[in-house]
Amino acid sequence: MTAKIATLTVQKWGNSLAVRIPAAIARSAHFHIGTAVELTVQENNIIVKPTGEQKLTLEERLNIFDPKKHSGEVMASELIGLEKL
Repeated sequence: MTAKIATLTVQKWGNSLAVRIPAAIARSAHFHIGTAVELTVQENNIIVKPTGEQKLTLEERLNIFDPKKHSGEVMASELIGLEKL
């Protein structure tokens, strides 16, 4: 995996400081709007990492899909159960 690098400027946001995460870097880190993150400081570095369950992209979900595990059926081709009524 190639590291994505960006040189950014810290800006004022209310009483806090902020850095915008470029879209390409956010995608590489699987960050989306609403992703909960944890900030930690190690020496002079700030580390931002997601907390909780990682949201997968459609491509990632399709890559881990195992047809054998799901009997090869993705979607029923006819009405079943209460759908027939």
